Amino acid sequence: MAAAARRGCGGARACEALRLLLLLGAALGPARAAVYFQEQFLDGGSNWHKRWMNSEHKPDLGKFKLTAGKFYGDPVRDKGLQTSENSKFYAISSRFKPFSNKGKTLVIQYTVKHEQKIDCGGGYIKIFSSNLDQKNLSADSQYYIMFGPDICGSETKKVHVILNYKNKPHPIKKLIRCKVDGYTHLYTLIIKPDQTYKVKIDNEMVASGNLEDDLDFLQPRKINDPRVKKPTEWDDRVQIDDPDDVKPADWDEPEYIMDTSAQKPEDWDDSVNGEWHHPMVKNPLYRGEWKPRQIDNPNYRGVWPHPQIDNPNYSPDLSIYSYENISIIGLDIWQVRAGTIFDNFLITDDEEYAEDFGDETWGETKGPEKEMSIKQSEEEQQRDRAAEEKYFQEKMKKKIEREKEHRRERAVRKATKKEEL
Repeated sequence: MAAAARRGCGGARACEALRLLLLLGAALGPARAAVYFQEQFLDGGSNWHKRWMNSEHKPDLGKFKLTAGKFYGDPVRDKGLQTSENSKFYAISSRFKPFSNKGKTLVIQYTVKHEQKIDCGGGYIKIFSSNLDQKNLSADSQYYIMFGPDICGSETKKVHVILNYKNKPHPIKKLIRCKVDGYTHLYTLIIKPDQTYKVKIDNEMVASGNLEDDLDFLQPRKINDPRVKKPTEWDDRVQIDDPDDVKPADWDEPEYIMDTSAQKPEDWDDSVNGEWHHPMVKNPLYRGEWKPRQIDNPNYRGVWPHPQIDNPNYSPDLSIYSYENISIIGLDIWQVRAGTIFDNFLITDDEEYAEDFGDETWGETKGPEKEMSIKQSEEEQQRDRAAEEKYFQEKMKKKIEREKEHRRERAVRKATKKEEL
């Protein structure tokens, strides 16, 4: 790189200036971002066990294994922690040097691949303080931040953003949809000192806002003025009963009527069963309770704007974004069908660094991963078609053999009959 720079810099003095600039950039570049935690499992083997601790809270917790999965973009770079047992709870964590994000941006990022096309299970991570007992990590362990996708059935397909404030978890009020296509996706949460946040999926922003507005940390700044009541003449009914609509004379019919076609059973004993009565059946003419049709209210004035005042109980807190002794990242999840792979964990204070890291990891392998998956699907379809053709060929062969056998048997029977005649 230096030789190339010298060849194209245009003059000794310019080359020297460029060399100094490159040296300065190299010196300042790594210091630009504080990387608190970074895990890509590039060393392979069993070394990751030294950095990650399995919880012993329950004896039957699911086991993680290190693998790139069935399809991948790179067999080494795409290795991550994969859930391996169905219908299990999982709990594992890794510790790093404690830090505080006070006055700094906090970026939490990782990749998730639900290659099993998960039907119900978590894909989120949790951030803990340094005092967590890792061997007893469970769903009851108090965390600072919970972030990531959660899928269960057709209703739950969302990204969790839950922050702890005064020992109570506060979930985001916005619905953020997660990815469900079975490929690897990059999830990023950015929390800034100005109390704003961003959520990115695949390095594209999908949600943003103010922590105080989008999570119920504090009392509201404004409340309805309790001294003011809605005027009695204010009509906020959108629709009203039509005064010209009259109930039809033949409307009122009983819901149940006596079935006069029923006959008293021959073995009915009044002394034992009581006096026999005709049974009641649903009246086909019953039309329910009559209600007049609805029409637009000509006096509708809209929703009454209740005057608001400053909430006397509101107390601003400019530190709701910050945490002390951030020191552990963990996976504490339940999965019905296992197979999810977690990789490319990153905790830093630099949004740009995280974006570049995402491009250099997920960004470079996502294309080859998809190509491999498509190729595998096509090969599987070809195998299925070949197996199906083989099945029908064998079935047809057996049918032909049976018909030949039947013809031989018929010929033998005819010959025997001729001899008997």
